[in-house]
Amino acid sequence: MRILILGAAGMVGRKLTERLVKDGRLGREAITRLDLHDVVEPERPDAPFAVETMTSDFSMPGEAEKLVAGRPDVIFHLAAIVSGEAEADFDKGYRINLDGTRYLFDAVRVVGGGYKPRLVFTSSIAVFGAPFPDAIGDEFFLTPLTSYGAQKAIGELLLADYTRRGFFDGVGIRLPTICVRPGKPNKAASGFFSGIIREPLNGQEAILPVSTDVRHAHASPRSAVNFLIHAASMDTSKIGPRRSLTMPSVSVTVGEQIDALRRVAGDEAVARIRHDPDPAIIRIVEGWPRHFDARRAESLGFRAESSFDEIISIYIEDELGGVKPR
Repeated sequence: MRILILGAAGMVGRKLTERLVKDGRLGREAITRLDLHDVVEPERPDAPFAVETMTSDFSMPGEAEKLVAGRPDVIFHLAAIVSGEAEADFDKGYRINLDGTRYLFDAVRVVGGGYKPRLVFTSSIAVFGAPFPDAIGDEFFLTPLTSYGAQKAIGELLLADYTRRGFFDGVGIRLPTICVRPGKPNKAASGFFSGIIREPLNGQEAILPVSTDVRHAHASPRSAVNFLIHAASMDTSKIGPRRSLTMPSVSVTVGEQIDALRRVAGDEAVARIRHDPDPAIIRIVEGWPRHFDARRAESLGFRAESSFDEIISIYIEDELGGVKPR
């Protein structure tokens, strides 16, 4: 099996690569080649199969055709610019998140000759917009309130139509906010959800730009990788024409996040959080969904954590060597 990952240099892309190399297979099939692509060169893993790294801007005409020329059996489309950057730079957001996605889908379409890969598209809960019901199900209509959400919603429509036409076998997964993200903060408007946990656990000050009553949905990086692998190997005959699924998540307030941090790491860690309101982030977050009914995804085998304490414990296990801070 040949696999292509777009966005392989990003956090989720790196963790997906690590998992595929560790497993050596996807579902029941052994991996024979892994192609890693990003706008910056992805790290080449030490793998028991062939690995090729590629660097380009896939949103430029002609680049997507090069990526699918080798006819990968599975394509993970993780490439995107994040929510805050897409909102700040309108042209860049649509060029990468929409034009790049369309170029990729078309590149697969024109290969022809019976080529029909599994294509996993990472969408986002940002496709939903207020006003919300108490719990948002998959049938709730898409009314995004950010450019990023609009770009992902259009991608979902394209995914469904190209799948309907038989060009590929597409699965879209609407990711909740991935938390706790390792490494340095990025430009995502949601970055503070990880920052108020990650920085205190690493002995650093964290900035909280919103109030503690803000509620949001989360899943760990480990769950994100599990979502992707399951989407790539599941029986898609059970999905039907609605090809995008809202992933399971843990819905908590920022205050409940902080309470979980206190239970895990104590008052000293919580004291490192400083409240500094940011009107731009507050405005973006106000339009985000807060709680989901993910029964459809769960019925198809997708699983996430059951508590935010578990999400913090996974960060400590995966990123801090299992050592809880004192």
